Parts: sequence; C-alpha cells; structure tokens
Amino acid sequence: MKCSFTAINTRQVWQCGGSMEVLPCARVAHIERTKKPYNNDIDYYAKRNALRAAEVWMDEYKSHVYMAWNIPMNNPGVDFGDVSERLALRKRLQCRSFRWYLEHVYPEMRIYNNTITYGEVRNSKASGYCLDQGSEDDDKAILYPCHGMSSQNGPIISRDSGRCLEVEMSKDANFGLRLVVQRCSGQKWMIRNWIKHPRH
Repeated sequence: MKCSFTAINTRQVWQCGGSMEVLPCARVAHIERTKKPYNNDIDYYAKRNALRAAEVWMDEYKSHVYMAWNIPMNNPGVDFGDVSERLALRKRLQCRSFRWYLEHVYPEMRIYNNTITYGEVRNSKASGYCLDQGSEDDDKAILYPCHGMSSQNGPIISRDSGRCLEVEMSKDANFGLRLVVQRCSGQKWMIRNWIKHPRH
C-alpha cells in the first residue's frame, strides 16, 4: 500500500479542475517500500522526477526547479525521458496553466520572474572560491570554497550603481580574500547557469 500525495500530485489536481482541502494539524506519512527498485543514487531519480514534473506542469516557471537543483536548463545531464504522453494527457484533460495555479491556489509562493542566471558565481582572481551568503548572523556576502549547495545558488538582486563586487587580497580575511564593492577594475565573475543571455 502506498499513501502519498506530494505537492506535485496536489498541483495536478488543482490544475486539472479538482480541489483539495488542507487540514491544519493533519498527520501525514510516507510509507516506504521494503525493497527499492532503483540503485543507491536516489538523488538522480529525485532530480529526474522533479524535471519530468516541471517539464509537463510548470510551463514558463519550470526554471524554478532547475534553479532549485542547480541544473543547467540547456544540458541538464539527467535523462528525464519522453514526456510527450504526459503533455498530451494534460492537453486532453484541458488542465489549467501553472500561472493560474499560482494566482488562484498558491499566491504566496515566491516567484523569480526576471532571473537571468543561477548557480555558482566564481571570480577570475579566486576561481576555487564562490560567492556565498555567509553566516546567518550578519548575512553578508563572503567568499567560500565552492560546494554547490543552496547558500551559493540563491538569487542575487542588485541595482545599477556603476560599481562592482570584486575580490581583494586581505591577510585579515578568511582564505586571504575578501569581497569589496568598488570602482570596477576588470575582474570577471563566471556564472554557472544561464536562463537568458544578456544582450550587449
């Protein structure tokens, strides 16, 4: 017996004309299989399933799943298979768009509409280090050895100031490097994944 309704199932119900009641303080459980039909690399299968759901159900918002898993959209490296049958089913059932779901069912969901890039951000002066959110105490940006986890993959929101975030040598800082905002000196930041390439 499998008793599991994930966020994906819930979204499909809403988008295809149904509804679900949310019961506060309800007890929810997931009953695991005693023998799993996949190998030990569960991360691969979780990514595969997330990408399949995104490609079928999330329309122009599928980039959020790619960002969450830090997977390049143009070459995900995960074979999520042929989703044409699922897309045909969605069309045949006349399911609503994911935008409709966000506007009518889950309006409090945070949406990143104007995201251009995501993933690790490395500086040409310190390529083994990535921009990181820093400790939760002060939330100042820091340089930290690249590890690919969420503290290095979040959105960066900035204004055009004519100044640049750059790396400066400092014997007082961690790893001998610190971040400074200063007049641009020509340092480059390499960003891992692009959604929209900037026009020059």
